[in-house]
Amino acid sequence: MNSHAQGRYLGESAPPPPDEGWWQAILDGEQASAGVGGQLAHKRDDAGGAIHWGAAEDWMWARQLYESDDTVNLPIIGYNRGGLLVEAKALRGFVPVSHLVDLDDIEDEMARCQKMEQLVGRQLCLKVIEYDPERGRLVLSQRAARAGPGKRLELLGSLEAGQCVEGIVTNITPFGVFVDLGGVEGLVHVSELSWGRVRHPADVVCCGERLRVKVLSVARDQGRVALSVKELLPDPWQSVEQRYQVGDIVAGRVTNVVKFGAFVGIEDGLEGLIHVSELGEEGYLEPADVLCDGDPVSVRVIHIDAQARRLGLSLRGLDGQAGPEPAESATPEALTS
Repeated sequence: MNSHAQGRYLGESAPPPPDEGWWQAILDGEQASAGVGGQLAHKRDDAGGAIHWGAAEDWMWARQLYESDDTVNLPIIGYNRGGLLVEAKALRGFVPVSHLVDLDDIEDEMARCQKMEQLVGRQLCLKVIEYDPERGRLVLSQRAARAGPGKRLELLGSLEAGQCVEGIVTNITPFGVFVDLGGVEGLVHVSELSWGRVRHPADVVCCGERLRVKVLSVARDQGRVALSVKELLPDPWQSVEQRYQVGDIVAGRVTNVVKFGAFVGIEDGLEGLIHVSELGEEGYLEPADVLCDGDPVSVRVIHIDAQARRLGLSLRGLDGQAGPEPAESATPEALTS
């Protein structure tokens, strides 16, 4: 990266941009409350001094843009690995990569930075999707602007719990996935991605993927939409008693070893417990001495309670060694935590 580009990258030619911690909070999908006070918005620098990010009238302008769901053309004045910095009156706004059209699918960081460098000095049509004067934070979206003025308000007014809709994955965080529904972003919490165990949402979906989801709830005053993927998938516990019988020997994979036994996944979303008393014929055994996370095993079904979502398994009467590889459909990555 040349020195001129590096200067723009670090924001040397403009007022200091928000720090890396601020950017990371945006990338993590942190939701902040919105409000406009009558004083200058500011934050404290490392020396304890106040850094002003704009006057009250500038934040009022940002608030009006957000509430009217209107678009605005703003000049790009810098970038970092997470997105673009734009000039918004006396404010500095941030456009995350996940909200840039044609950039979020570029996986190579160097190539993405080179593309963003080429955008510096140009203007983008954007929408305000978050503003917080107290934190000096103004977040905008090119993707939301593509939907046109008023689309967010229209969508929030029409979405209802129980609806099935489609959207594009725009951001993946440890706690869930953000999905653009065409002007409104909804969140699929990690617990709503699958009936099975999910280590990280990135194991299940990827940015740019089109996803069919079910609306769980809509908070119109906060602009928040809760979504689910697993609600559109069959719950394996509903038919477990028809598909398995006590005494069956089944293939599975160890998903978690604990003091009182080991959990084994035999299907996506269907886990059973080998209690410590069922680990072998030799009496008490330390679970960690018998099994490890990820081990393929053959187990005997000894108890089924679909209503309580409990499945009892046993190694007693078996050799306790690694069994046959479970079928591909029974060993999703979500089970190998």
